Amino acid sequence: MSILDRFRLDGQVAIVTGASSGLGVAFAKGLAEAGADVVLGARRSDQLQDTAALVEAAGRRALCVPTDVADPEQCHRLAERAAEFGTVGVLVNNAGVGTAVPASRETPEQFRSVIDVNLMGCYWMAQAAGAVMGNGGSIVNVSSVLGLVTAGLPQAAYSASKAGLLGLTRDLAAQWSGRKNIRVNAIAPGFFASEMTEQYPDGYLESQLGGLPIARAGDPEELAAAVVYLASPASGYQTGTTTVVDGGLTIS
Repeated sequence: MSILDRFRLDGQVAIVTGASSGLGVAFAKGLAEAGADVVLGARRSDQLQDTAALVEAAGRRALCVPTDVADPEQCHRLAERAAEFGTVGVLVNNAGVGTAVPASRETPEQFRSVIDVNLMGCYWMAQAAGAVMGNGGSIVNVSSVLGLVTAGLPQAAYSASKAGLLGLTRDLAAQWSGRKNIRVNAIAPGFFASEMTEQYPDGYLESQLGGLPIARAGDPEELAAAVVYLASPASGYQTGTTTVVDGGLTIS
């Protein structure tokens, strides 16, 4: 097997949650270009067809399954539909929501709604996917650089959920890498165009990008390449780690 062959995902089925927009679209497209058929999950089912068209344009099959990852039963349904589609080898836990609410005003409902999707939803999906992967697979949890540092906005719920996801990644890797041959890793993106960045206050993003060593926002394809690496045999000796893709934010 050549080095480039190690990045291939031919014959595998990949599940991508939060696949209706933003980074989830880039991940689905990248996995398809690497050879995987892709099962797409999101709450906004009407937008999944656009992502499916990109997967099919890359020559791979796509399956759309409306899913709210905060509901464990829907997570299991998504995994079971994916298993009917073929051998599930990859889960990209991408579904997430964000808020920017001062801690003095954030309600219990607001805080819980973020944790339910960003942290608990990833756990329910990992459980569901782990049950159908059999002996071998790769789970990529999409955390955030805000699980490691702060960046000037009040985001307690979001930061807590993403930091918790890093701990979850380590624990699942310890449990499953040897026993089930399922590797579990995380990525911690910095500033990439998404629905969350569209909600930032005017001038905020520009103020943050100016201080980065790589003084620009990331291209979603740059992050998709990291996901393909972690999903593929190219990272076969890597588990329980967090790959930071942030333009140098954590060192600035």
